[in-house]
Amino acid sequence: MGLAPSPSGAGASGRDPCGQRCGHGATGVSRWPSLERWPSWGVLCWHPMERTYRVVVAKPGLDGHDRGAKVIARALRDAGFEVVYTGLHQTPEQIAQAVVQEDADALGLSLLSGAHKVLVPRVLDLLAEAGREDVTVVVGGIIPDADIPDLEAMGVARVFTPGASLGEIGSWLEATLDAREHTA
Repeated sequence: MGLAPSPSGAGASGRDPCGQRCGHGATGVSRWPSLERWPSWGVLCWHPMERTYRVVVAKPGLDGHDRGAKVIARALRDAGFEVVYTGLHQTPEQIAQAVVQEDADALGLSLLSGAHKVLVPRVLDLLAEAGREDVTVVVGGIIPDADIPDLEAMGVARVFTPGASLGEIGSWLEATLDAREHTA
């Protein structure tokens, strides 16, 4: 993976988005290999992750649109994560089983169907039954703002809605998992 210069340095905010004071804002270096082509992706810092994290990306339910999930999976892979994409039409049981079998650090659920208030709690319950409450669960997709607090109260670590940049998602996930490593 090559490092690519960021056309915007530290991003639109002009700050170091990872909070590590790693200086990538000054150097304009990013983990993303093609920022010149996609400048809206944002910036990930170039300091190494604590370790390579394994992320399962899943499409629960009957939703048949997976382009966004595939883009996220590829971006995370390119940033150094180990990514397992489960494919379309996964049941909550299949998703929880994949997380357990892959010994995943995080789970990304992509939902566009409006079934998030049914599917997400079921996945969370199955992870708890399997003793995997430690998994960082992230939800992305078409989620009404009014439903976000409910999902977070259930145990979802973060909800990303349309407009979230790949850099924002990746840097948040990396920082969250790195912070978890420090407290473990």
